[in-house]
Amino acid sequence: MSNKRIVQIERRIEKIKSSLQEIGAMRPGSLTRQFRNPKEQTREFFQLSYTHQMKSKSEYIRPEFVKSVKGEIDSYKRFRRLVDEWVALGIEYSRLSMKLLSEQSGSAKQGPPNSKKQR
Repeated sequence: MSNKRIVQIERRIEKIKSSLQEIGAMRPGSLTRQFRNPKEQTREFFQLSYTHQMKSKSEYIRPEFVKSVKGEIDSYKRFRRLVDEWVALGIEYSRLSMKLLSEQSGSAKQGPPNSKKQR
């Protein structure tokens, strides 16, 4: 089972790498529509809020750029999902590889060395 799972992980990682190459322009954050006069909901504007290099930032986005900024935010979210999945698969791959190697060498049956001093 472990060998089969390792092959599955390797294939998925290759697909993730391929998908990452296809990602275009991206940027983190969330885009919100706000109003200068909230009670009457007039004079709307769009605000992009994000954190980069441990600094919180806010930018005004012109209405004509809202669609492209939304696309960039979606690309960033996809990027993060793919990278997170890649890391999780890498951890699983490493654990399975170590388990297989220890089973093959027979060291899994041996306990840790005795640390008590013999007199």
